Order: sequence, then C-alpha cells, then structure tokens
Amino acid sequence: MGKYIRIVTEIPGPKSRAVMAEKERWVARPLHPLAPFFVAKAEGTVVEDLDGNRFLDFTGGWGCLNVGHNHPKVLSAVRAQIERYTHTDFTAVPYTLYVELSRRLAQLAPGPTPKKCALFNSGAEAVENAVKIARAATGRKAVLVFENAFHGRTLLTMTMTHKAIPYKAGFGPYASDVFRLPYPYPYRNPIPMEEIERRLLALVDPKEVACCVVEPVIGEGGFIVPPPEFLPFLRELANRYGFLLVCDEVQSGVGRTGKFFACEHFGVEPDLICVAKSIAAGLPLSAVIGKAEIMDALIPGAIGSTYGGNPVACAAALAVLDVIEEENLLARADHLGRIIRRELSRFMEKFPVIGEVRGLGAMVGIELVRDKKSKEPAPELTKSVQQEALHRGVLFATAGLHGNVIRFLLPLTTPDDALLEGLAVLEDAFQTVLARIPA
Repeated sequence: MGKYIRIVTEIPGPKSRAVMAEKERWVARPLHPLAPFFVAKAEGTVVEDLDGNRFLDFTGGWGCLNVGHNHPKVLSAVRAQIERYTHTDFTAVPYTLYVELSRRLAQLAPGPTPKKCALFNSGAEAVENAVKIARAATGRKAVLVFENAFHGRTLLTMTMTHKAIPYKAGFGPYASDVFRLPYPYPYRNPIPMEEIERRLLALVDPKEVACCVVEPVIGEGGFIVPPPEFLPFLRELANRYGFLLVCDEVQSGVGRTGKFFACEHFGVEPDLICVAKSIAAGLPLSAVIGKAEIMDALIPGAIGSTYGGNPVACAAALAVLDVIEEENLLARADHLGRIIRRELSRFMEKFPVIGEVRGLGAMVGIELVRDKKSKEPAPELTKSVQQEALHRGVLFATAGLHGNVIRFLLPLTTPDDALLEGLAVLEDAFQTVLARIPA
C-alpha cells in the first residue's frame, strides 16, 4: 500500500469477477484483457477498479494517454464540442477543428518542406492510407518494411507487421508486394547499413518501391532504438532510388521520446508521418502528415473516412497539443526517462535476467533473458514479473517478438513519486519471482 496504490480485495475482487463471468459469456474470446479486473474510474496515472482497488497504469491504454487519464483540459474541450455538434463528416459539411488540427500537426512535423494532413480513426488506417498515398504519388507498388515491425491489424498492415502469433495466425493469404528487411537491433543484430541495402537489392527492384515504412523506435516489437545512422541512411536510400520514406510514429510520437516525433532525434525529414494513439488522449483519431506536393497528388475523393477526423476527437487533440506545450511534456518525457533508466540500471546489477535497458525519453524497455551470454529470451519469466507487479498494483505492458520485453508507456504527466512507487513495485516483483526459481 502506497500513496497511489491501494489493494483492498484479492485481485480480481468480487465485483470484477462477476463482470468477468459475463464477459466470458458475451464477449468474443480473442478479446483477452491484460487486467483481470474492470475499471470504474481513472485519473492521471491511476485507475480504480469496481472493488475500490487502485493501480498505477504504466500501460497508458497501450500508449494512448501521454497526457494521462481524464486530463481536465481535454475533458473540458470534449464537453464543449459535444454540446455544439458530434458529427457531420468533414467531406460532407466541413468544420474548423479539422483545419486547425491539420495546421498545428503540419507545423509540428520536422523539416522545411510545406506539409498537409489527412485525418483518420486509427494507427492502422493512417499507415494503410500512407501506403495508398505513396503508391498513387509514385506510380509504384512495392512496400518495404522491417523485422520486429508492428503496423496494425488490417489486411495490409497485418501483412506489414512481423510477429505472426497472435496478429497473423490463421488470417492469410496476405497482401502482395510487401518486402521485409532487417532492422538494426544493437543488442541482438547490429547489422551494417550496407547489408540492409544488399538485402533490398536481393528482394526487389528499388525502381518498383513506392515507400519504405519504418518505426523510428520499434514499439510492439520490443522498444528497439536503432543506431543514429539508420534513419539518415534510409532517407538517403529513398532519395537515391526515388521512393518515399514513411515514419510510423503511432506509438513513438506525440512526445513519448522527448521530441514530438521520434524521427527528430535522427535529424530526418520523412515524406509522410503516421500519428495516432496519444494524439487525442484515447479518442479514435489518427493522421497522415506529409509533404504538400505528395498529399495533393491524389484526385479528390481518393482518400477519406466517414468518422475520420471526428470533431469531438479533433477537439480532444487540440487540447492535447495545448497540454503538451503548456505543461512542457517533452521535457517531462526526458525527465521521467532519466529516472526510469537510473533505477533500471540499478536493477540490472541486482537481477542478472535483465539483458538490456534501452529507450529514448520515456519510451523505455527492459529485455529479459535466461542467460546474459546466450541472450536466450525469457518470455515466461517476463510474464511472471508482469503478473506479480499487477497483483501488487502496477500495470505494465510487454513487447517483443518473444514477449520478453517489459515496456513503459506511463503518462508523461506522471508525478515523480508515482513513478518511484511503481518502480519499487517492479523491483519487488523481480525479487519475488526470482526467489521462486531454483538456483
């Protein structure tokens, strides 16, 4: 029991167990929650369940809550917009919120080239539309993606995603003309840039490539930070062969890494950027931000969405941008990241199962291994630590092709003492789980 965490029943408590029984009866089995309880209310970094237990939420709704649960400024903007109108579809009756949000996102995008925006509902929609835009603008079809990538669950974005189980299993056949390259993974696969180009030339004629879609920091695939030369190399490669560079910033964007877009760390101006998740504090909204001449290459009506850029979600997004600026959340991300890495460095000395701590800003992951020399992944151990922390009051997400990475997606508004309370729980969880394992 701490300042933020309060456990008053077993987990799950009786009220959550009753609803879980109903969930098992009425909700499709593949929709399998991490938490075994049901939320009653949430604020900041804290969620409270139906039984009155309080947890620190370091998952941030899978990275959607950089400004935290129920930020007052976001709630105020949403309430005000709901009272005006909730929907018209921008392509039927346009509204100023769409234009204002597009302006602000375009101005936040890196590089000197004029930008324009198109708004959609989800990260997968943004990525899929970025590919459509790239294909139409270049007249080419092939798409380059990378190992460890996650881009979504539609047919095309599922194909672009690397991890088969559970995201692709049983869902084939997949989309054509998608070619996968190695992503430089300093801890496991520090592949040289010339080898990436060699692999490209062996896979597909570069003159047939419409775009290269890359996460500047790998998200679901394990919070992998590439070497500093990687994105500039891709930019040069795209320029040389005439294809577009698309940065998928769905998880790494909106300030998570200490820059509004993670690609800014590498000094690169992409042709297209995909953003979603935290942009509207959990309301369905995404965007493709791109160089104006590319975005304007398509004919009117070529892209769109009935709900894309919904006015209520746009109001929330504009409030999110205000909060990031007014509360200096980019600096806050750096500050939280320094605390996380400092404490996890201490964990590494104490727990030999931690193979690596890595990240940018507050986007930090811990890779767990059975042995530091062999680097054999330890997914079962990772799951045990995650579950032990959950029952002690802190929710962590996992990641990686093998599920052996614990990742931090806590709100950037998290107070220092809440972060330290959560880290103390994680340390206790490691201690407890490892004590069960025979020497």
